[in-house]
Amino acid sequence: MEMVNVIIDGKAVEVEKGSTVLQAAQKAGVHIPTLCYLKDVNAIGACRVCLVEVKGAKALQPSCVYPVSEGLEVHTNTAKVREARKAVVELLLSNHPADCLTCVRSGNCELQSLARQLGIREIRFEGEKNTFPIDDRSLAIVRDPNKCILCRRCIATCQKVQGVSILGTINRGFNSTVGPAFMHPLDDINCALCGQCINACPVGALSEKDDTAKVWDALADENKHCVVQFSPAVRIAISEEFGIPMGAISTGKTVAALRRLGFDKVFDTNWSADLTIMEEGTELLHRIQNGGVLPQITSCSPGWIKYCEHHYPDQLDHLSSAKSPQQMFGAIVKTYYAQKAGVDPATIFSCSVMPCTAKKYECARPEMNSSGYRDVDCVITVREVARMIRQTGINLAELPEEECDSPLGVGTGAGTIFGATGGVMEAALRTVYEVVTGKTLEKVDFEEVRGMEGIKEATVDLDGTPVKVAVVHTLANAKKMMDKVRAGEADYAFIEIMACPGGCVGGGGTPIVNSLTRTILPTDYRAIRGLGLYEDDKNLPLRKSHENPFIKAVYAEFLGEPLSHKSHELLHTTYTPRIKYNLNWNK
Repeated sequence: MEMVNVIIDGKAVEVEKGSTVLQAAQKAGVHIPTLCYLKDVNAIGACRVCLVEVKGAKALQPSCVYPVSEGLEVHTNTAKVREARKAVVELLLSNHPADCLTCVRSGNCELQSLARQLGIREIRFEGEKNTFPIDDRSLAIVRDPNKCILCRRCIATCQKVQGVSILGTINRGFNSTVGPAFMHPLDDINCALCGQCINACPVGALSEKDDTAKVWDALADENKHCVVQFSPAVRIAISEEFGIPMGAISTGKTVAALRRLGFDKVFDTNWSADLTIMEEGTELLHRIQNGGVLPQITSCSPGWIKYCEHHYPDQLDHLSSAKSPQQMFGAIVKTYYAQKAGVDPATIFSCSVMPCTAKKYECARPEMNSSGYRDVDCVITVREVARMIRQTGINLAELPEEECDSPLGVGTGAGTIFGATGGVMEAALRTVYEVVTGKTLEKVDFEEVRGMEGIKEATVDLDGTPVKVAVVHTLANAKKMMDKVRAGEADYAFIEIMACPGGCVGGGGTPIVNSLTRTILPTDYRAIRGLGLYEDDKNLPLRKSHENPFIKAVYAEFLGEPLSHKSHELLHTTYTPRIKYNLNWNK
């Protein structure tokens, strides 16, 4: 590895040849502000906020794209540099809505932070502002082009990370903006609604559809029986919203907070994750033993499902027919739970707290009403529930630990790891191994399917029968895998696909980690969250889905057995081939 020596603000530092000045400065412990830069995703020098003085250069240079060379001398904090950065940010502010007090990103806006850092108290450049229509037709994502600062981080994320490429730069000059082709709404195109563009956006140009008012209205309705479930990833992601260290588990505090919001019952989606393993695992064994379509592919991620319906409609028979844990939970709440609790299902308001924006779309799918009622009435993200908690004056960090309600509140470690890439696969293998072999699995940790590698493969020995499996996260990697499936080159029995980087812990509804934090963390923030879930799994008394006594009870008392007629009716679904573009633009 060839190294070069550079000097940053008088400090000598040795870096790899091919590094940028920004990377060299970071290694030297020198902070250079950025806006369009997003580590490992976007480095295009578009915003010019990271300008620096390079000795011998005629003009200031963008540090995020300027390569280092032997003996290079750089100054990052001269009067000329500070004035240039300040002018750049002032120009951005001159064409930006001044609604910071009511903006969803207030307090976590990178433009706002830069203005404060650079000491901007007034804007010297006043003039015309752009006025674009807001796209709020989607069930999951709202686009406000008026707040777009043309950093193109969303474009790079959609293209490079997700491989969907629905966003691009539109128009020229002052009228430039970012959006889908011809500025068509998101619900008219093949958007997976994964929300990764929201996590990449430094400002409030992209946000989740806010459904908190629906939840508040239901909680205030004395005729409603309000129940809530929260997913495996929520218990770890919500910590960051209240100053608890990244990676820390806040299960009991989350339960306490949701009770204080006014929910009648607080349940854990870990329970229905265990239920999903029973149905999906049994379906896999049925396919293997009866010559069914293989590989079987997981169906827990609604962003992945929507992507598959758009791009691989000819491969839908590979998808497991099992509903996601969220939707299984909703169906059970309005049938089994309603019967046991003596509650009229028509009065039940079923709310989900999820790390995922696409879950909002999933719960509204017309087929998700097998109980005779809408399985899940409303989905809110981690960010939304955090806003609700703050509105009531609750400090989650100070709450005592409380237990979920029974019978749908007890999950296993297998359910917990659903939130990390590879977790669904590992949970399934724990159960499938014991069902097939009749033996106790002594080592329950399948570490070969863990980690942040985009595509992972493993071969599991089921009592002498080798079973090949694969784990995939991000839609760009899903495309690579599905091209192999379509070509008949995927010799796996089972494939887990998650739409978001890192799985649900990197979902589009999780706390937004700004670009500076991403840069200074020792590893990917999604990996840190995932390690927290694995630690939680290790500490739980039950770690295999089929050992959950409350799962055994629902089969004994209500469902009969996995893949029974009632299970198929309530817990399984179908998929819909979709076109990539809706040609009826004027609908």
